[in-house]
Order: sequence, then C-alpha cells, then structure tokens
Amino acid sequence: MNESLNSLSKILYDWKDVVYHHLPKLFLAAIVFIVFIFVAKIARKISFAFYSRTIKKYTDAAYLISTVIYFFLILSGTIIALQVAGLEIMLKHVLAGAGVVGVVAGFAFKDIGSNFFAGLLLKIQRPYKKNDWVDIDGNYGVVLEIGSVTTKIKTVPGQEVFVPNQNVYNNTFTNYSSWRKRRIILETGVSYGDDLEHVRTVALDEVKNIKHYLPNEGVDFYYTNIGGSTYNFMLRFWVQFDSNDDYCRGMNDAIMQIKKRFEQENISIAYPVTTLDFGVKGGINIFDKPIQIKE
Repeated sequence: MNESLNSLSKILYDWKDVVYHHLPKLFLAAIVFIVFIFVAKIARKISFAFYSRTIKKYTDAAYLISTVIYFFLILSGTIIALQVAGLEIMLKHVLAGAGVVGVVAGFAFKDIGSNFFAGLLLKIQRPYKKNDWVDIDGNYGVVLEIGSVTTKIKTVPGQEVFVPNQNVYNNTFTNYSSWRKRRIILETGVSYGDDLEHVRTVALDEVKNIKHYLPNEGVDFYYTNIGGSTYNFMLRFWVQFDSNDDYCRGMNDAIMQIKKRFEQENISIAYPVTTLDFGVKGGINIFDKPIQIKE
C-alpha cells in the first residue's frame, strides 16, 4: 500500500514538474501561432490587392502569389511555435515524415502538378483564348474554357474534348484565330491540251469573286509538277477567318466557281486517263478508215 502511494505521489510530482516547466512554453507557442495566423491573413489580403493592381490581366497569378505567401507564413508560424514549446524532436520527425509524404505525393500527382502549372502559364502567356480555333494534340476545334488543369475544346464533329494543359507545351499547337485570316490552298490539274498561261489567268481572275477573299494579301499560282495525265497546279489565297465555316465556304466557292469558269473557257480539269497512240512509227490511226464489222 505504501509503495502504491509513493508511486502515485511520484507520478503527480513529475506531472506537476512537467506542467510547471512546459505550460508557459505551450501558452507562448499558442500565442505565436495565433499571431502568425493573423499576420498571414493580412499579408494575403494586402498582397492580393497589390498584385491585382499591378498585373490586372492576370488575377489568377495574383491569387496564386498571395496564397503562397499565406501558406509560407502559416508554415513558419508552426515551426517557430513548436520550437518555442520545446518540441524540436517532434518537429524533426514531422519534417522527416513530410519529406517522405512529399516524395510519394510528387510521384502520384506529377501529371496533375504539370498540368496545373501549364494552366497557370497559359493564363499568363495567353497563346489562345476562349472562342479561338486551335489544333492541340490533333484536336481541332473552338476553345470553350481554359481551366487550371485542362482546356475544353468543341471539335468540328461536335464532341467536347478535354486536353491536358501540359500537352500545349510538350508539343506544337496551332492557333488559327491569331490573325483572323486563313490561307486556302487548292491543288488540282488540267489536261495536256490546255494553254497553261490561259489557265493561270482564268484561275487568278476567278479568285477575286470569292466571298471574304482578302485582296491585300495577294494570290499565288504555281504549276507544281507534270503528272501522268495532268499539269498539276496550286492556287493559294487568303480569306477572312472567324470560324471554321469561313474556311469551308472559301474552299467550296473556289472549287465551284473555278470549275464553272473552266467549263466556260473550255479548260479541262484532268483526271487519270490512259492514252493509246496509234500514230507512232509503224502504227496506224484507227479513225482514218471507217470501222467495218463482218458478219
């Protein structure tokens, strides 16, 4: 019985000693942590207001900077409070554990982090914006939304595609709306019997009648090669571009109007044919004599 009382008395005495020595430290640590919380909130508000005025176009960047400052102050307050409370050993274990967790989380959320920072760069650099026509990673369509992790595109067939933002910086992409114009390239060919200079004159003249044609950008006409049964040429011109329909209409008008004009000018849009030449040395022309059919 006496041993039990002595043991209990020793425990109470040790507890009293611990409380006596550590309670003031814990109280002071709590005050330090609370002060850092208030300072962090004030710093976040001030920094957000400052950077919002400085970089007005990039409010997301201002929010990110203010948030980083806030969490930095909170983390600093936590470390200082633990040191004031005399819990340095516990702090070392916490930091070691946080390092391990950070490594694991880094591997687990690597792609998410890459997409997030790519999204931040997109909002700062702005290589494209909402309603622009783009081709990203083989997905051609109009931009509906630029998110923090993905960019939402409505493709020409009508599907919504979510493209990871890191694909923009990992690969090349095209913004067709940057200049608000787009080049149409029409490639076809004419027969061997057509006057090539006349073909060129007619094609260049007909381009001027195409709707949304931009005359100040000029027109290019080049013969590209001699095919098996054609003289192939390439016709290039610019049209106003606000949507993919403008490009499709420009190509459609070019094909229809040039075909119609070629027919009027007796110009043949050639297609693969096989020519039998009986007029070579030692040959005969089957059309020199009427064809007779014997019964």
